[in-house]
Amino acid sequence: MVRGRISRLSVRDVRFPTSLGGHGSDAMHTDPDYSAAYVVIETDAEDGIKGCGITFTLGKGTEVVVCAVNALAHHVLNKDLKDIVGDFRGFYRQLTSDGQLRWIGPEKGVVHLATAAVLNAVWDLWAKQEGKPVWKLLVDMDPRTLVSCIDFRYITDVLTEEDALEILQKGQVGKKEREKQMLAQGYPAYTTSCAWLGYSDDTLKQLCAQALKDGWTRVKVKVGADLQDDVRRCQIIRDMIGPEKTLMMDANQRWDVPEAVEWMSKLAKFKPLWIEEPTSPDDILGHAAISKALVPLGIGIATGEQCHNRVIFKQLLQAKALQFLQIDSCRLGSVNENLSVLLMAKKFEIPVCPHAGGVGLCELVQHLIIFDYISVSASLKNRMCEYVDHLHEHFKYPVMIQRASYMPPKDPGYSTEMKEESVKKHQYPDGEVWKKLLAAQEN
Repeated sequence: MVRGRISRLSVRDVRFPTSLGGHGSDAMHTDPDYSAAYVVIETDAEDGIKGCGITFTLGKGTEVVVCAVNALAHHVLNKDLKDIVGDFRGFYRQLTSDGQLRWIGPEKGVVHLATAAVLNAVWDLWAKQEGKPVWKLLVDMDPRTLVSCIDFRYITDVLTEEDALEILQKGQVGKKEREKQMLAQGYPAYTTSCAWLGYSDDTLKQLCAQALKDGWTRVKVKVGADLQDDVRRCQIIRDMIGPEKTLMMDANQRWDVPEAVEWMSKLAKFKPLWIEEPTSPDDILGHAAISKALVPLGIGIATGEQCHNRVIFKQLLQAKALQFLQIDSCRLGSVNENLSVLLMAKKFEIPVCPHAGGVGLCELVQHLIIFDYISVSASLKNRMCEYVDHLHEHFKYPVMIQRASYMPPKDPGYSTEMKEESVKKHQYPDGEVWKKLLAAQEN
């Protein structure tokens, strides 16, 4: 039963100094500090349930997202949760169409990241009140109610409300069996944890050996800074995992279009399933050109973690610019916008392989991909969800990985709630961790 008026919204800048160990390092982001703008919303309901939402950042810049969340707060405060979820499309559009804030978006950049954090908190609150994890809330939802959460503006040339309803109604067939399958076996995952660009060869070998021991059969390696370095590192990994296991590569937007084609033709011998983000995430036609050039080499294009919104995804699909679509639970406007992208991907029959990692991205996106399999795609062919083994210990309901698969969360909510002790310790710049680090830098 949905209840309560939203009486408080707070947001904190939480950062983890992951750059010290080279964790998360890639060709474009050499010193990331995994961070989050952490939103908590409270209601006047007597149950005391709070909604927690995050958006993922890389350190500096988190304070800008925090400012944007505060700028959006007036749209949320004093609203009844029942009214919000009763007209979720209208509420989504209210946040994304703020007449003044929209100018510095629209539906992209800092304002959209902030929108995601706020909406993630709303979904967490709603699911907690219903006593269900978000994936289950979505799976159990009537298709018409689900469709009413989506803003179809700008995508009706590809996906109409009627199209979405038809896909969801078809997805009702066999749904119970697929849910049982997920609960028993989980959703297949791949690991990025063993091959960050900043790792030494020894670290890479050690982590790769451990991953194999833990049952991982799909591994992703960061590339793009230096070709000879890439060849050496890819050789190490391919030798270790053998010819049968799956290898993916990720350039994190490093190349121009011709450079991407040339570089990948040199790395093709390692038989990667895909090259991820080979060029600017905004370059739809560039992705299409690279995609066309790499077809003879058997290499697919994967992208999406930095796609601004559903409109970019629509065009990537229309232009046949990707073979693997990577939704992100914080870059897009929360569950609402991700639903529209999952449905478009189904219409184009393109597999969704979500981006995860960072702070809480694994916790969030597992809900979306499990829902996708049960209610939308009904397929696991060429599908897997990214997993990165960092910072889960700071969450109240951390992901559960078994046999290299995401096991569906059972706790109510969106798995976004962080441990208060962790938040206090890592709050920037006043938390204990940062006080020490900043003092050491000054000396």
